[in-house]
Amino acid sequence: MFTCDICGETVTSETEMKTHLIAHMENEVTCPFCKLSGVNYEEMYFHIESAHFKQSELERNFERFDAVQYGTSDNNKDDTLQCRMDVYSSNHSACASNYANISTQILPKECTLKHKAIYSENLTESRKFPQSKEKQSDLSKQKGSLYGTMYSPPECPFCGKIEDCSKAMEAHVKTNHADLLDMPLKDCEQPLYDCPMCGLICTNYHILQEHVDLHLEEGSFGQGIHTVSCSNDLQLAHQLQEEEDRKRRSEESRHEMEAFQKLQRQYGLDNSGGYKQQQLQSMEIEVNRGRMHPSEFHRRKADLMESLAFGIDDGKTKTSGIIEALSRYYQNAATDVRRVWLSSMVDHFHSSFGDKGWGCGYRNFQMLLSSLLQNDAYADCLKGMSVPCIPQIQSMIEDAWKEGFDPQGACQLNNKLQGTKAWIGACEVYTLLTSLRVKCRIVDFHKSTGPLGTHPRLFEWILNYYSSEREETPKVVCTFKPPIYLQHQGHSRTIVGIEERKNRTLCLLIFDPGCPSREMQKLLKSDMEASNIKQLRKFVGNLKHKQYQIVAVEGILSPEEKVARRQASQIFTSEKIP
Repeated sequence: MFTCDICGETVTSETEMKTHLIAHMENEVTCPFCKLSGVNYEEMYFHIESAHFKQSELERNFERFDAVQYGTSDNNKDDTLQCRMDVYSSNHSACASNYANISTQILPKECTLKHKAIYSENLTESRKFPQSKEKQSDLSKQKGSLYGTMYSPPECPFCGKIEDCSKAMEAHVKTNHADLLDMPLKDCEQPLYDCPMCGLICTNYHILQEHVDLHLEEGSFGQGIHTVSCSNDLQLAHQLQEEEDRKRRSEESRHEMEAFQKLQRQYGLDNSGGYKQQQLQSMEIEVNRGRMHPSEFHRRKADLMESLAFGIDDGKTKTSGIIEALSRYYQNAATDVRRVWLSSMVDHFHSSFGDKGWGCGYRNFQMLLSSLLQNDAYADCLKGMSVPCIPQIQSMIEDAWKEGFDPQGACQLNNKLQGTKAWIGACEVYTLLTSLRVKCRIVDFHKSTGPLGTHPRLFEWILNYYSSEREETPKVVCTFKPPIYLQHQGHSRTIVGIEERKNRTLCLLIFDPGCPSREMQKLLKSDMEASNIKQLRKFVGNLKHKQYQIVAVEGILSPEEKVARRQASQIFTSEKIP
């Protein structure tokens, strides 16, 4: 866009600006220095050239005036060039009114330079077509009258002093205002400071510093907000994680407690009562269901109280004479058996109302002890004993713990068995026998030694245990060896013999405390059939538990050996095969 310096009109191209200036030249023109008007362009040009100073001096004074007023100089003309002129003219002159407006307006450098270029070009065009000598002579003659009537003396732009002519004004300015004209750039130019963050230009360094400080404070505040926000998010994440961990630990604790309570119920450690309470409750249930007469209930209750008072088993679940019956059967029948070894005499005890579901360990100890009591070799250490009832066995184990046997096992069972339904295993049987000075050992078959999870090494060990007394043996061998306590996961039984069949396979003979007396008594019949003994036979393929433990009796301990074994039981170990 181009703006006319004379009237202020704006046009879009340089060609239109040239046309616009020619229109000004054809109309009335007013002198920008002395209010001369009413002449054409050529006459005004002649007037300015003759009456005022030269164009070059005019431009130089304009530039000096700009340098004084707006801090510009020849060194930075390309930065900012502004011009202010005070021109007075009559109301009918558009050019004069335009110059009056320019006195309060700052013009951009580019527009001023373009207008000067156009102005100079127009001057050149006018010089290409000079006036005739006659016309120039007429202009010279008219000069005096025009100048005398229209000229007004120039006024100093710095102090307002009026001189008679432009030369006198120029001398006045150079003399009285030389310091303003010759002011160096560093004195008249105000330094500018750019903000490094937002590009704002400041004229005062302290203001710029305060401005930058505000930026930094805003950044710190934003960073603080971000830090606080991150801190809050991190804290919330920690809280959520802690809550999740707390819930997880609570859930794990609940599952562990449920599993522990289940184990306590399974192993009789839930304080739900012991042998006596279960016996009475079970008999009451039988009465309520009509399977037991009330009189039978009271009779059994009396026998129970008497048994508990003396600590002796009442014998209601005992079956005796089975070993003798088996010896007769193998001698007269069992043609498929090549040889059989039987333990010493042993009675069978099965579980009753009072210990059903948890008393197998106690019943197997009763079987083992019944064999020892019938063996004269153990009469010294078991003098005066009878087969105890289950609560008495619990009391005997607690006494062994108090002596110092197996402190780890005692701790696991809370040092208490009486009044509970706690299970016992091979360790408790070993502890009790050792406290009675019965020499025994635990052998742990901790992994299978045959195909499909079988334990042929267990069968070989049992065979060596019973057949070590004789090299050449008859078909039926009734040994003096006590029965063997056999433990596996969830149950225990008693091994009373082993068969060697004609095909060289081995078969164990086992008393199970879960088998009721009526089934065991079938073995006492003179016409016992093979189907009756089937319940005792266990082949290699029948024993597939992951691990088996046995307690084998080997003799009697001296008092010194008992003390040594008590010390050894502080850290309980067993013999492992393989």
